[in-house]
Amino acid sequence: MPEKLLAHIDTPEDLRKLSPEQLPEVAAELRDFIIDIVSVKEGHLGASLGVVELTIALHYVFNTPLDQLVWDVGHQAYGHKILTGRKNIFHTNRQLGGISGFPKRGESIYDTFGTGHSSTSISAVLGMAMASAIKGDTGKQHIAVIGDASIASGMAFEGLNHTGVTDANILIILNDNAIGIDPSVGAVKEYLTRVKTQRKPAQHNIVKALNFDYSGPVDGHDLPALISELSRLKELGGPRFLHIVTTKGKGLRKAEENQVLYHAPGKFDRITGEIVKKDTAYDLPPKYQDVFGHTLVELAGNNEKIVGITPAMPTGSSLRFMMDAFPERAFDVGIAEQHAVTLAAGMATQGLIPFCNIYSTFLQRAYDQVIHDVALQGLPVIFCLDRAGLVGEDGATHHGVFDLAFLRCIPNLVIYAPADETDLRNIMYTAQLGLRSPIAIRYPRGRGITPRWKTPFRKLETGKAKTLKDGNRIAVLSIGNMAHNTTLAIEGLPDDNKPAVAHYDMQFVKPLDEALLHRIFTKFGILVTVEDGCISGGFGSAILEFAATHGYSSNIRRLGIPDAFISHGKVGELQEMTGISPEKIRQAISSLL
Repeated sequence: MPEKLLAHIDTPEDLRKLSPEQLPEVAAELRDFIIDIVSVKEGHLGASLGVVELTIALHYVFNTPLDQLVWDVGHQAYGHKILTGRKNIFHTNRQLGGISGFPKRGESIYDTFGTGHSSTSISAVLGMAMASAIKGDTGKQHIAVIGDASIASGMAFEGLNHTGVTDANILIILNDNAIGIDPSVGAVKEYLTRVKTQRKPAQHNIVKALNFDYSGPVDGHDLPALISELSRLKELGGPRFLHIVTTKGKGLRKAEENQVLYHAPGKFDRITGEIVKKDTAYDLPPKYQDVFGHTLVELAGNNEKIVGITPAMPTGSSLRFMMDAFPERAFDVGIAEQHAVTLAAGMATQGLIPFCNIYSTFLQRAYDQVIHDVALQGLPVIFCLDRAGLVGEDGATHHGVFDLAFLRCIPNLVIYAPADETDLRNIMYTAQLGLRSPIAIRYPRGRGITPRWKTPFRKLETGKAKTLKDGNRIAVLSIGNMAHNTTLAIEGLPDDNKPAVAHYDMQFVKPLDEALLHRIFTKFGILVTVEDGCISGGFGSAILEFAATHGYSSNIRRLGIPDAFISHGKVGELQEMTGISPEKIRQAISSLL
């Protein structure tokens, strides 16, 4: 058997030594390489399979890394990583100490801009191109690869709007596969569908109207056509726009047939594509997102004022359940977090009860709207922040560790973190009964701890904590799912130390249970706070501020995410690394006894 071509490709320079006729074989080998690794190590599959030919063509035609290439979001950059010096370590992808699942500047000179959130690529390459012009470096190319879901986002339009009135040497490649993580939505998606089905631009081409040299649609899996068109565009100047059409999951039948599931399918059989079955026993605790989704459907069935909103994450957030049950009251607004928040605010002014579900890390993109459009006006929007805390293998771009700190300073906003699935269910029930202010409910990624979580609803009292265990020397104050880690930590103490430790689940970061805190500070000289958020400005800081305001001098030890961006790895590994695993909490308590 002849040796594989991919075995001799360590850099794009090696790729460019091949003849065009050899490139289809490279594409087949690269696709197999991605499937082989991801089937065992897990990761984002479908997006990278869909751009194998484009990845090869870009590195073949352009002189990377001198020519600067930015992958929007970065889900699709696995082939890029393999061809740019990381083939032999690609098996470490998304693992603790391994390479990142997204482009990362510190990892490779070929990763010219770090990505992980959508719609940043156009602004980034425009900045690079303008910098090149200022420095007189006129021979450098600047290329952004952006998907049809991402390009509909507001920031992408801002970048297009600015680029169109410049003479910047920019090529924007629209990778149009009609899907992000979920199917693309909105008028832009419908426009692109018309362009594809007619095989020619609509009469009034949006891109041309913005002063771009538009070409396409081109078959994104036709390597000769891609290389020919990219070579032509390379010789042109100014803003250029290439529209290519691809299939997400290309080359693995199961991934092509179920593109949502195979975005990140977990482990699967590399030959058949069949996903490795996981334990689905009745006693397995549910995912928090599913508790949210099923509870929302239950509440909406009894309250016709409830609406659900998500920015492009109906499956990931499980708002899909409500979209199926009440399609007229559940909305996927696309990758548009700012719009999602203010849409919810507008609905709230008219007496509706909006549940606005946004991943914690993505709410960062709508911070002004939370302040200006919701909190300032005291509108009762219910923010459900999925993926709060450490999320695992997606790493620094996706950890939801900043929400407590950036939300806590906003007036009029209630902040709650459930310790388990039943608490999540009860706070959702309580919120829709008639809160007079907005509330942020933050909960983690993955499964909870309560298999039989669906109990009768119970109204919660705002600003009230729970006493989980009495003690006489040290008070441990936890928030959210850290209640479970703290309970395990206390259970791991020697029997003669357990009576010394009290444990309180504070539930609300804002407002704090001040009556309880006064009793705690009066009784205990040592306090420990535990949170899965950043320690700077978070829950522990709120307790410190309370102590300072009221003149308490107790020794307060804060456990949480340190003042650093946390890398990727399994959640348990990262909790151990940041000092909030059960064992690390136990060690911290023991050191104070």
